[in-house]
Amino acid sequence: MTVTTAALGSELDIPYEGLPGTATADFARDGFIHLSRVLSPETIAEYEPVVTSEVIRLNTQHLPLAERDTYGKAFLQVTNLWEHNAKVKELVLSRRLAGIAAQILGVHAVRLYHDQALYKESGGGITPWHADQYYWPLSSDRVCTIWLPLQETGYEMGPLAFARGSHNFAHGRDLAISDESEAKLARTVAEQNFEDVVEPFALGDASFHRGWTFHHAGPNHSTIPRRVMTVIYMDADIRVCEPVNDNQVADRNWMPGTEIGQVPDTPRNPVLYDGRTA
Repeated sequence: MTVTTAALGSELDIPYEGLPGTATADFARDGFIHLSRVLSPETIAEYEPVVTSEVIRLNTQHLPLAERDTYGKAFLQVTNLWEHNAKVKELVLSRRLAGIAAQILGVHAVRLYHDQALYKESGGGITPWHADQYYWPLSSDRVCTIWLPLQETGYEMGPLAFARGSHNFAHGRDLAISDESEAKLARTVAEQNFEDVVEPFALGDASFHRGWTFHHAGPNHSTIPRRVMTVIYMDADIRVCEPVNDNQVADRNWMPGTEIGQVPDTPRNPVLYDGRTA
């Protein structure tokens, strides 16, 4: 299944010109990349209020911060907003963003795994060290996530930070995001001398990171929420594999009806960019 782009906003359908010539190699070496002006401030201003209103409408976390566990204090989490709002769908299915993902992954085409809004409230806590692919029953590591802040994000807001090169290190891949992953992976990052790369994000900046890259974020010490939209892209030819933990069993719901060994070619997993037909 392939998405047509006729209805997408103009910038969202225009290829990103800021990708360095070494981006694919840099991404393979470091496990992440931070890009400037992926979207203009005007485009962010157009989509942020809609995403925020949907997060407020669909959020199911209503406990006070003080009563939540570490994971609950990290952020409000709402998934697959694109299925609930046509405007958000334009952003999530953007050919511009998916094109970046395909290029840095070194694949011809990418399809959607799912989207996820992550809103770290004012006073929200840390996002523990973890690797996303722990949750994904997928046959290869040709998967990445865009982390797109919807406001300028300084150090005080808890920008996403990455352990450079950690995607090539197998230890710690059996850890769900938790107090345990925070303690064990922080120790691993220090022992392996992985650089902990923490940078502010200007408005319109975005990062992409691989599924096995260890990453984390600090607390939000600002007076406003840290509003972030994420989209997970996978190689369009990837296949579903046998789950190795309960979280991967649950994550098969993002690819409904797809059997083990099959490509998840479902309405929930459209091809967002295919360089072979561009």
